Amino acid sequence: MSTAQFGRETGVRGEWRRQANHFSDRVTADGSSGYPVESGRYHLIVSLACPWAHRSVIVRRLLGLTEAISMTVVDPIRGERGWRFSLSPGNRDPISGVEYLRELYQRSDPAFTGRWTVPTLWDTKTGRIVSNDYPQLTLDLSTQWRSLHCAAAPDLYPQDLRQEMDELMQVIYTDVNNGVYRAGFATTQSAYEEAHDRLFARLDALASRLADRRYLMGNRLTEADVRLYTTLARFDVVYHGHFKCNRHKLTELPVLWAYARDLYSRPEFGETTDFDHDKRHYYATHEQINPTRIVPKGPDLSGWTAPHGREKLAGA
Repeated sequence: MSTAQFGRETGVRGEWRRQANHFSDRVTADGSSGYPVESGRYHLIVSLACPWAHRSVIVRRLLGLTEAISMTVVDPIRGERGWRFSLSPGNRDPISGVEYLRELYQRSDPAFTGRWTVPTLWDTKTGRIVSNDYPQLTLDLSTQWRSLHCAAAPDLYPQDLRQEMDELMQVIYTDVNNGVYRAGFATTQSAYEEAHDRLFARLDALASRLADRRYLMGNRLTEADVRLYTTLARFDVVYHGHFKCNRHKLTELPVLWAYARDLYSRPEFGETTDFDHDKRHYYATHEQINPTRIVPKGPDLSGWTAPHGREKLAGA
């Protein structure tokens, strides 16, 4: 499989660069975008192995949108033809009827030549992809879909915290969410070491922030926590070994390990975390990193259900 299909473009220094999201339309409350909020109209396609897609899975459940937005999970192993619906009856997406996600990309834009990425939000009425813009997608679920939220839905993007949240989420993306990929896909020693060092410097800073508060924004669970969690959940099973992010394991970082277990104990996080999908996707898909495609048996995951002890912090 070509490096272009994985989006592994590198600069002159061997640093890895992520492909820009191609579909960036939005579903809006007032319908001004051409895609109005409407229960049963939109279909979410995800991989449980993908941290970017996992965000949307968690937020969809937290907000009570599981009935309003249908969802299909693709096979964790991405092949030459991209994500396949081999986990669904007949090996086809039950909503769109296609066998591969790439078919929806080609129908929506026949000239598209990039990667076929998840999450993908597809419109059943027009038969077109609305968005694969994962950062905006989850924010819109919080802000534009309010009329369909459940009564107990948290405000994951509170107005009074947005400026601070936006700044925090940007550095989490740069150094942590994307930082593990920058380390794993680097093609020079210097590019790898820079990404590795920035990653752990940021994790240390986040641990200090979380030492006396339950969530990143204090006493409120927000989008920022969702974004950090999806990287932490994959850290020991994938990033520590596969991407050489190995200064420490998550289980060796006491504050972050307890924080991750605290979130995992919530069904919206824990029940949507699939460590088997994570391992099979990364180790069996990135053949330039793991040419044998052997999937490791470890690590021991029993600690995820151990008491986290963070109930005493602000936000409990």
